[in-house]
Amino acid sequence: MTGVQHSYPTQAVVLAGGQGSRLRPYTDDRPKPMVEIPGTGTPIIGHQLNWLAEEGVTDVVISCGHLAEVLQEWLDHAQLPLRVTTVVETEPLGRGGGLKYAAGSLPRPDEPWYATNGDIWTRFPLREMAAFHHERDAEATLALARPRLPWGIVETDAFGHVLDFIEAPPSPYLINAGVYVFSAAFTGLLPEHGDHERMTFPRLARERRLAGYPLPHGAYWRAIDTAKDLTEAAKELSAQGR
Repeated sequence: MTGVQHSYPTQAVVLAGGQGSRLRPYTDDRPKPMVEIPGTGTPIIGHQLNWLAEEGVTDVVISCGHLAEVLQEWLDHAQLPLRVTTVVETEPLGRGGGLKYAAGSLPRPDEPWYATNGDIWTRFPLREMAAFHHERDAEATLALARPRLPWGIVETDAFGHVLDFIEAPPSPYLINAGVYVFSAAFTGLLPEHGDHERMTFPRLARERRLAGYPLPHGAYWRAIDTAKDLTEAAKELSAQGR
């Protein structure tokens, strides 16, 4: 797409400070983004940094928390495809405050930036999302996923006759996929403390300055919250030859 290349961010924030309590015992000795998907040989954060680099990102700020020193030590010894800075909150700031604190270390504060949660495993064209964001003149754009339901469903007709059984169908609802494009000015809209999804996003939505980018059909996305997610991600990635 021509005319929007200037809007492609080259910097990003990765939020990697969560406790990961539902992934124990994997997170007893490492932060959640350092958990490895079985068979890949790479922790989640390594996958994310490679993906961001492939999409043109040159600088990443990682917001650390739980067992930050484990992540920092891995970064010190890893062969990284881009420049990485880490920040650690000295007090709990909430998701929005933590995002603002990390954004303060971005090397180019007058340019747009990506952000991603540190516990997701995904691949899709970030530049297309940035172009979508630019076309809508948005302050913030969030990626939207349609995950598969963890249950099978029963399809019936209007009379209550069972028509079919469908195993793990796609959700009828879109959810926040945990990947964002932000304008340079968005940093100033974030709270010092608190949750941006409750404080900043609703105001932007009312002003029609918040956009939602549906992930392209066939794009891989999974949040890694539980041991079952690790197992399912390993199966899915193996089936895709990754």
